[in-house]
Amino acid sequence: MANKKFTVNIPQFDEARPVAEIVQTASQFESKIFLISGNKKINAKSIMGMMSLGLCNNEEIEVEAEGTDENEAIEAIIDYMNPSDK
Repeated sequence: MANKKFTVNIPQFDEARPVAEIVQTASQFESKIFLISGNKKINAKSIMGMMSLGLCNNEEIEVEAEGTDENEAIEAIIDYMNPSDK
């Protein structure tokens, strides 16, 4: 299992489109992927779960992945949600 904290910084953030794109990005990987914010741990491949997370720009969250491509999955999520935080 691998994890990494980062700050959300999605350009032109509106709630629905980035959530759908995060789910699409996460779904490309075999690993289990979760986003953790406060006491919420949400499956990044679940559109309904991700909508319930209520992400905001400048919020620090954690991405956690477990599987054969966990490091690549984490980097892809961070690349989308904060391209300047590598």
